[in-house]
Amino acid sequence: MHRKSCPEEYPITLIVNGYEVAVFQLTNQDLEDWAYGYLFSEGLIEHRNDIQSLKVDSDFGAIRVVLESEMDAEKMLTKKKHYTAGCGRGVTFFSMTDVKNFTKVQSKKTYKLSYLLKMRAEFAKNSPLYLETGGMHGACIVNESGDMVIREDIGRHNAVDKVIGHAVRQGLNPKNLILLTTGRVSYEMLSKAAKFGFSMIGSRTAATKQAIQLAKYLNIELVGYLRGKMAIVYTSKGRVIDDVTDQTGTQPNLRVLP
Repeated sequence: MHRKSCPEEYPITLIVNGYEVAVFQLTNQDLEDWAYGYLFSEGLIEHRNDIQSLKVDSDFGAIRVVLESEMDAEKMLTKKKHYTAGCGRGVTFFSMTDVKNFTKVQSKKTYKLSYLLKMRAEFAKNSPLYLETGGMHGACIVNESGDMVIREDIGRHNAVDKVIGHAVRQGLNPKNLILLTTGRVSYEMLSKAAKFGFSMIGSRTAATKQAIQLAKYLNIELVGYLRGKMAIVYTSKGRVIDDVTDQTGTQPNLRVLP
């Protein structure tokens, strides 16, 4: 396949109530969604109305946010930062211990494996930046009607922040939403999904041991290697129904880890 261009990334400074949080490497698209998603994921806002104003300042490579309430910036900025792995390096203020205090998911909704694979395939076909460059990550939320919202970025965690930001801005309920991602699910990716309340997370690739442990603890179903007619279910919450296993029984498509 011939790619027409290379992926791009830009240093963007996030400034909240006049305080510089950090400089992030981001794809210059859907930055408002990213800011809402990042601030929500880090616990700085709980609702869309917690932001008084948000301005993307392209000339200075900055996103300037004013919150409705005074942020304890000194407390936040002196908290230990955890730098994320992979492309489009990011930063989170949540440790694994912090994430374990998140609310556990209670959903009992189930999904057929064929449906998850279908949604993953549709997601791949509707990711224009990846199709253009071959070097982008994507994240996607799927509602109970099968409608999709897709966001792309150089960083896998940034893409997840973007779809969460969209959901926060639209006031979406996580109860019946699926989160799909192209990237590896590490603990900080799991924490973002857990903070919003997703009960089902699917990835085209793997999950880390720490992410699997957190998913089990928080009652989140975590599925990896969603591709073709296969998947690995890392958790055992009973939300994935295998309806595509090889009829011969010799090559199971669904692998459930203990």
